[in-house]
Amino acid sequence: MSKVLQKEKLMFIGLLSTIIAYSFEHTLISLGGGLALISAILLIIAIIGVAIRVAHHAEAIAEKIGEPYGTMVLTLSAVMVEVIILVIMMGHEHSPTLARDTIYAAIMLDINGIIGLAALLGGLKYGEQAYNDDSGKTYVVMIMTAIGIAMLVPEFLPTDKWTYYSMFTIIIMAIFYALFLKLQTGKHSYFFHYNYADKGGEVAQAEHHTTNNVKVAISLMLVGVILTGVLAEVMSKLLNIGVQGLNMPPIILGLVVAIISASPEILTALKAALTNRMQPVINIALGASLSTVILTIPVVEAVALLTGQQIIMGLTTPQTVILFITLMVAMINLIDGETNAIEGMTHFVLFATFIMLSVIGL
Repeated sequence: MSKVLQKEKLMFIGLLSTIIAYSFEHTLISLGGGLALISAILLIIAIIGVAIRVAHHAEAIAEKIGEPYGTMVLTLSAVMVEVIILVIMMGHEHSPTLARDTIYAAIMLDINGIIGLAALLGGLKYGEQAYNDDSGKTYVVMIMTAIGIAMLVPEFLPTDKWTYYSMFTIIIMAIFYALFLKLQTGKHSYFFHYNYADKGGEVAQAEHHTTNNVKVAISLMLVGVILTGVLAEVMSKLLNIGVQGLNMPPIILGLVVAIISASPEILTALKAALTNRMQPVINIALGASLSTVILTIPVVEAVALLTGQQIIMGLTTPQTVILFITLMVAMINLIDGETNAIEGMTHFVLFATFIMLSVIGL
């Protein structure tokens, strides 16, 4: 029992935080913005801890079932956390741009943050790091297509046509992802593998997880997802009260959601890069970006249509420009099957630019 408590301490902290948050929710709300904001920050930390355990158990499942299914489990677990938090926050936060800002921030975190930092640190340690170039090219072209349909076209749509186009987006994204999964797990599954031993690269062993029972890992992962949703419910209420009057740029809330969902991915990708395994980094970062656009957007738009909420999915001009540059840089950098510190630096500079634009509210 003590070993279980030690391994799952972050999950137990999340459970304890849930009990405390629900017990004192009305008290914390009544005491004003300052205390509500502090409480929200503490709950965000608790949610990140739970999300890390969700990713840990997803990795354990991934090791058992192998690639490309492993990457699918990892990215889908992160997207599941993101969708739950986003939908809950949409119920309390009336900003029509929250969903758009969250998805945009998640893409910036995944492509520029994760790939940038991993390629920079890994490149400084190993020089050039190899991966299967088919995966990079496939992911980037699919991400560009999905973003163009779901986030660029809506910039030019008249308001009275939004409902029809939104329904089209939900259907076409579902078809798009279904076809991608069929190809990823079928004829083109080799796109997402890289045999380090055969290619002469350094064979580095990843950290092996101690969860031998897949059913236990699945159960604990689902418990973590449920805890995330429950914590997000209280956190959203406290955060809304805490930020009132702070004149904070709207995108900051979206960035918070993106950081919560991406934090486990960042840790996993950095561990892979520092053991000279760039293929998992590419699969995680680009797979998460694709899943965020192709899965989160249809869910969010379906919720908006069902509840009658008004949401804005079209990007602003600065967002469009930085996203366009990001995808062009990714297309050039990920064409040759090797990353290096220079390529990592270009993405990390773009990530810093994204942070600067977010801080000044653009």
